[in-house]
Amino acid sequence: MTRRLLLAALSVAVAGPATAADSLGIFESWGAFRDDSPRHCYAIAQPVRPISARRAGAFASIATWPGQGIRDQINVHLSRNRNPDAKVTLSVGERRFELIAGDRDAWAPDAETDRAIVGAMRSGRSMSVESVSRSGRPFADIYLLKGAATAIDAAAVGCLARAPGR
Repeated sequence: MTRRLLLAALSVAVAGPATAADSLGIFESWGAFRDDSPRHCYAIAQPVRPISARRAGAFASIATWPGQGIRDQINVHLSRNRNPDAKVTLSVGERRFELIAGDRDAWAPDAETDRAIVGAMRSGRSMSVESVSRSGRPFADIYLLKGAATAIDAAAVGCLARAPGR
């Protein structure tokens, strides 16, 4: 039952009600999905705490866009609106990465940083994304990484070219 609820919540968080994504599997707290228009696949998770972060639609995703030659591109949707002057820092263990950020979303500045983040995620236990909200209060969205590597791999495999008629 928990897996079905996670699958439903993650599908809505990313795809929205107008788009249907195909599930490629649920791996601990991470899900892997494929969307065919345009074709892309992604691993995705919600933060573990605070509960309000889940209600706000916060998530972290790692996407593959085969038509654009993009693999392992990180996107984080923050649990709060960010202060425009505040940095967004993603941390895995001792590694720290500064992200480029809009009001609620953040990305790695380049493909090299995407690869470094995904590499750190593969061997890490948890990941935090920290910033300061518009109200001036610091916040952190925390993600467990158990299952992340498998979900990332499932998303990459899910976007391999399919044979005609399949």
